[in-house]
Amino acid sequence: QVQLVESGGGLVQAGGSLRLSCAASGRTFSSYAMGWFRQAPGKEREFVAAISWSGGSTYYADSVKGRFTISRDNLKNAVYLQMNSLKPEGTDGYYCAADHEGYGTKRNPVQYDYWGQGTQVTVSS
Repeated sequence: QVQLVESGGGLVQAGGSLRLSCAASGRTFSSYAMGWFRQAPGKEREFVAAISWSGGSTYYADSVKGRFTISRDNLKNAVYLQMNSLKPEGTDGYYCAADHEGYGTKRNPVQYDYWGQGTQVTVSS
């Protein structure tokens, strides 16, 4: 089993940057693909980025490509989301998730096995 705890959210002006972190517990973390999703109240959870178990493959939603970077450190049991050039429409709760299949290609949240509690990102205009 994997437990996930996100941190790093906050209030930032449009055009600014934030780095989200997701700390994982569990000895099998390095075998899981990891994803970041976001969700606004009353809306469906939306794929942002994913990374394979080794970190060798990364995937992004078109809306964040070129601005966000996902990375992981398997020695520290952590995954990160560097967010640059933030826009007001990026105001959401951000969630990390783990997928036991490891490839990082899944974009549907129902395909992920474990979730963190989320961290709020607010981008002011």
